[in-house]
Amino acid sequence: FHILGVAGVFGGSLFSAMHGSLVTSSLLAESAGDISLNVGYKFGQEDETYSISAAHGYFGRLIFQYASFNNSRSLHFFLASWPVIGIWFTALGVSTMAFNLNGLNFNQSILDSSGHLILSWADIVNRADL
Repeated sequence: FHILGVAGVFGGSLFSAMHGSLVTSSLLAESAGDISLNVGYKFGQEDETYSISAAHGYFGRLIFQYASFNNSRSLHFFLASWPVIGIWFTALGVSTMAFNLNGLNFNQSILDSSGHLILSWADIVNRADL
């Protein structure tokens, strides 16, 4: 679980950085050459500010064709869900370690200070041989 959490957090930051780099390098110029590209963007505009097909083509040639998304919604869903799922796995791993959940092993689960077994319902589960 730990490695899935690490892959989720670091992978999410890597994917977001790559996405930002690709968007920055494929911005559509809506302004003159001597003015910043940011001037060409109006808040709430409906048309796209970058060419996803250009970014898709470049990234497809950089890695391989099927490693890039050609759909903006699926790309942004992936960018949002990857770190979230990684953090879920991290929480699952922390819970597993915190409660010592290493499987259904109830053998001698409750011991007193001198090491003698205190019988509990877990022993009945052990006798059932599940």
